[in-house]
Amino acid sequence: MELFITFLVGLFFLIGMVVVKLSKNRKMVENLSISIALGTMTALVLFDLVPEVKEHMEGVSIWLIILFVIIGIAILKILDIFIPEHDDGDLREDEKDENLVHIGIVSLIAVALHNLIEGMATYSILTEDFRSGLLVAIGVGLHNIPMGMILTSTLQKENKGKRIIALIIATFSTFVGGLIMMLIKSYISDFVVGALISITLGMIIYIAFLELLPHVLHNKKDWKQSVIGIIIGFAICLLSTLIGG
Repeated sequence: MELFITFLVGLFFLIGMVVVKLSKNRKMVENLSISIALGTMTALVLFDLVPEVKEHMEGVSIWLIILFVIIGIAILKILDIFIPEHDDGDLREDEKDENLVHIGIVSLIAVALHNLIEGMATYSILTEDFRSGLLVAIGVGLHNIPMGMILTSTLQKENKGKRIIALIIATFSTFVGGLIMMLIKSYISDFVVGALISITLGMIIYIAFLELLPHVLHNKKDWKQSVIGIIIGFAICLLSTLIGG
């Protein structure tokens, strides 16, 4: 049952996908979903990942934690070398599409790793206290809705096969995390979990402030829409954190 619940959590990505598909104004949904993702990731850092790092890395040198965060940032920065150019300056329409594809790919990597760890944590809690674990699963699921929106929106220009693969990776990442925890639960330490969360924190910081924020700042024409999206994303994450806590 615990493993099945981690699978259900990943299905929340599909809710975000459906929201995008049912919308007739692709550009509006695209901009709104990116703003929601920025709000969600910012709140995720403040209310979720930082407290988790403190919990698992208690007594560990702050400099070692910072090192793991820098590693997370560096991982995505290195991946930039293999992903199409994404300068947010005065872009042509085709360059803007390429920029969105870039954001979608990097977001997929960051979100998949984050949900892999969330799946490990959710499974662990479910085995210890099913009711608390269920609340955490709901919280993680709520995080996934805006993430499903941004992945669907930013990868619209990719072919159908690549979009399906991306969606499968995102959807099953939480389940894979739960499966891994089921297999290694008796061997993994708090320090290892804390190190993984710290690396994920660095990746989320990278995608939020070096990928999503520049895109939002260049969308000056629809700034009100961006503000609304950020508030919605922040509220979703805060609500899910309160529910899961």
